[in-house]
Amino acid sequence: MESLADMKVVHPHQHDRLSQAELEDYKAQVPAWEVVVDVDMPKLKREFKFKNFAQALEFTNKVGALAEEYDHHPAILTEWGKVTVWFWTHVTGGLSQNDFIMAAKIDRLTG
Repeated sequence: MESLADMKVVHPHQHDRLSQAELEDYKAQVPAWEVVVDVDMPKLKREFKFKNFAQALEFTNKVGALAEEYDHHPAILTEWGKVTVWFWTHVTGGLSQNDFIMAAKIDRLTG
């Protein structure tokens, strides 16, 4: 199976909401991320820790640039020493393959 981080993000209309089996397969490839339910919507979430606000902001900007490059944008909360990133796909009403691809690409940013 091709690594999620090497896959291309496609238009969300080309994906359906993931089945439970697909969700579990993709989740295994990004183990640091968690699936949470927020307002009846499953979302992919990860918190990243940093030594200070400047590092957190630098990381936020890298995530933003990646999101722009692939046209798949997360919700991002930047705080002192912490950045929280959430992905979900509005069109599918939950999680799509794109969300997991972007999570894997962000994991690569952290080395």
